[in-house]
Amino acid sequence: MALVRYDWILALITIAFCGSSFGNGANDVANSYATSVAARTLKLWEVGILACITEFVGAVALGKRVTGTIKNDVIDISRFEGSPGVLMLAMGCAEFGSAFWLLTATRLGFPVSTTQTVVGALVGVGIASQADVMWKWADGSVSQVAASWAVAPCLAAAFSAILFGTLKFAILERKNSFQAAMKAIPIYLAFTGSVLALFITIEAPGAPDLDDLGPGKIVGIVLGAFAGCLLIAYVFFVPYFKRRLVMKDTRVRAWHIPLGPLLLRENPPLYFPGKRDGVVIDYYASTHSASESSIAREKEKEKEKEGHEATAKNGADKNPEGTLTDEATPRVLEEGTATTTGADHVTNSGTKMASVEDLSGTVMGIPAHRGPRERFLKPVSHLPLFHHRRLFGYLKFFFLHGVSKDCVSHSDAMLEAVHLAAKKYDNRVEHLWTYAQVASAIMMSIAHGSNDVANAVGPWSAAYSTYVNSEVSTKSDTPVWILVVAGIMLGAGFWFFGYHIIRSLGNKITQMSPTRGYAAELGAAITVLLASRLGLPVSTTQCLTGAVLGVALMNLDFKAINWKQLLFIFCGWVLTLPSAGLISGLLMVMALNAPHF
Repeated sequence: MALVRYDWILALITIAFCGSSFGNGANDVANSYATSVAARTLKLWEVGILACITEFVGAVALGKRVTGTIKNDVIDISRFEGSPGVLMLAMGCAEFGSAFWLLTATRLGFPVSTTQTVVGALVGVGIASQADVMWKWADGSVSQVAASWAVAPCLAAAFSAILFGTLKFAILERKNSFQAAMKAIPIYLAFTGSVLALFITIEAPGAPDLDDLGPGKIVGIVLGAFAGCLLIAYVFFVPYFKRRLVMKDTRVRAWHIPLGPLLLRENPPLYFPGKRDGVVIDYYASTHSASESSIAREKEKEKEKEGHEATAKNGADKNPEGTLTDEATPRVLEEGTATTTGADHVTNSGTKMASVEDLSGTVMGIPAHRGPRERFLKPVSHLPLFHHRRLFGYLKFFFLHGVSKDCVSHSDAMLEAVHLAAKKYDNRVEHLWTYAQVASAIMMSIAHGSNDVANAVGPWSAAYSTYVNSEVSTKSDTPVWILVVAGIMLGAGFWFFGYHIIRSLGNKITQMSPTRGYAAELGAAITVLLASRLGLPVSTTQCLTGAVLGVALMNLDFKAINWKQLLFIFCGWVLTLPSAGLISGLLMVMALNAPHF
């Protein structure tokens, strides 16, 4: 019989659970896609849509197994036998504490571990209620979880360094890197697809253990998926790459990939052809000073205008007809890289631009970013307050402001020096890996959904089981419907507030590019999924940070790493456990000493 008198506790826990899941999405989901946004592989709104889908799939389809460690093994809940209401109260305080710290850390820009947050919250309520905390070394104990926080970043760094090192020395630094990349990209796409297929197979609900599968079936799954993905890569992706990068057909876009071999015809049947605006963007274009205020940009435009007038008098940067030459206009680079310093831009031909922003409103060959207020509110600000267009503008601002922020630009001179210290590679090669990077980011997001859904669901599941069964139980099934709610809230959290952590983890550690992002995401995803399969909760934040550091170290130059940002992230990690524990513990102490308990 349900504990009806504790309905109010369950209601409050459910609200806190939604807040915890929302904060989890706002903070941790950004780990999966931060490098994709930083490398300009995906736009923020595209990442928002992908995150909502992949987090939901990971949480609902793969997240059921992990929840046991979080809710049962951090504290000994047998302490609450005979007092089921107190257990529900403890889990509620843990949910509130973790939700509060996650949202606060996200607002401050701390990419913290949600796993550490919920473990710290549980430890806090455990101490406050005098329950035994599992400090000893055992499966799922605090000691083993703490050990995983140290081991996981190192493993992720090793995986990512190996992946990027292979790419660097086998392809990127070769003289004919583009030709080598065209031969290798189908293999990398197939490898990524086969790894994703293997982990989805073994993580599916009811899937047999690796021991039950046996080496024969495991090898069969990997080779079968590899062969299938390799066939798809050669039939569909290779013709697309040849058409766009070799034949330099600027009309071809990603939605033309299904045409496959038809793209090799002289006049392929292109539906919805793209604009003739260049082949690939410059993935290494400097974004320094691009995030300055609009007043500063206006001053920059005035200086640029004066500069153009001066050069016009001298005949510089102009042909006899008086029009700007191609060398003097920031264009999308077809091959090679650009050297950028501060607000200046040097093209492959050696011509120096006077400003990061050209007359067409682009920054270093990339469209200048307009903030959500400028996009949605300013155009309708002259209308009456309750005009339907102005109300619609406010509605768009509310729902789209989180995916309309600029998370790539920066105005830090020290960070610009870090980016300049990193090696630059052929933009066409980088473009080839954008598709593999998207696949690895999807894998990382699914891994996060499967692993970190336990952070919010674990305490709620313990309270819900106690409420329904009227007794304390160390084991309980997590309802599917609550996993659905968690999956939705994870995506919503990223959609509205994920940009804070995207900014912190993106280009602020090192120069990011599609090849680097691919190696970091795949290395972190492999680490997280392995830990999830073993039932060991790990921090995706620490895995990705370790993976990015591993990739950065492959520059073989310590100046290419922003150690200040790493220290900032580390401080967030140090503050997380005591902060979440203190908040939850204080709430528990106050609740236990309230008059009605």
